[in-house]
Amino acid sequence: MLEKPDLEDDRIIACLNDDYGVRADQISFLPIGADRNTAVYRIVARPDLAYFLRLRGGAFEEASVALPKALKDEGVEHIISPVTTATGQLWSALDAYRVTLCPFVEGRNGYEVRLSDSHWRQFGAAVKRIHAVTLPPPLLDRIPEETYTPRWREMVKGFLARVEVDRFVEPVAAELAQFLNAKRGEIGDLVARAERLALALQARPREFVLCHSDLHAGNLLIDANDDLYIVDWDDPVMAPKERDLMFAGGGQGFIGRTAQEEEDLFYEGYGRTEIDHAALAYYRYERIVQDIALFSEQILATDEGEDRVQSLKYLKSNFLPNGTIEIAFRSDRILSDG
Repeated sequence: MLEKPDLEDDRIIACLNDDYGVRADQISFLPIGADRNTAVYRIVARPDLAYFLRLRGGAFEEASVALPKALKDEGVEHIISPVTTATGQLWSALDAYRVTLCPFVEGRNGYEVRLSDSHWRQFGAAVKRIHAVTLPPPLLDRIPEETYTPRWREMVKGFLARVEVDRFVEPVAAELAQFLNAKRGEIGDLVARAERLALALQARPREFVLCHSDLHAGNLLIDANDDLYIVDWDDPVMAPKERDLMFAGGGQGFIGRTAQEEEDLFYEGYGRTEIDHAALAYYRYERIVQDIALFSEQILATDEGEDRVQSLKYLKSNFLPNGTIEIAFRSDRILSDG
């Protein structure tokens, strides 16, 4: 969320004091992230103690905080565990928001800093460890399973139909409509390819493992000690391992490396594994389709908000040379050539 929510800082400070026993000396809104339902803050309790606070609006899944704690308790490195409330809960409530708190890790994400060779190997090893975890049944029951849902593809079809006939006056919405119409054939092809692969994968089920599902550059954090952390556990899913493997070499915002270099270093840490290229291509297509669906929904749902401008930039970036679409096509060609 790029714009501060309509919630007074004093109320957040009171919530921290009452529910967590944390006395906040400073509170700073951080205008970061593409999720319009999540606002984040830096909380300073004393000069040597800071926290990262998230306000989550809309749907809230318990697994988003229970899972990182469980992984940390299992000894999985590169995870930041949430702070519990005074009563031992993993979150608190404030108006329409769920409040979560964790130690503040000062650092830069993968959009801002070039991951070293060591970071890429650590990344691969951490993902392998996550894929190998056996979760306790109560937590496992909270994590959804992959269904290859047509939800995002149907949404995109709906938006393509809408921008073909509706007239938009607001500048951002008008620019989106113009762009979608100009890319109509390419987007339709993406949707068709994702649908074809979804049907093929449904016909031959694979082993499901725990997946983070959103391992783009913004969700890898490098701290001042050069340690790597995987953050943002809002959307875990039990799925084929390719759900996570698609990000290395997938054009997901990492800087300073070719796609092949990303893959080579990542798998040095992850280890040798058999890749289902149909699943890899599907997830790369589906990720783009989901971006188009969610960003279009956000832009057309309201006429205001700085987030909408950024969302249009994110949507368009998929179509850049050597971007996510070209990489997804290359994944599909590997499948066809095989």
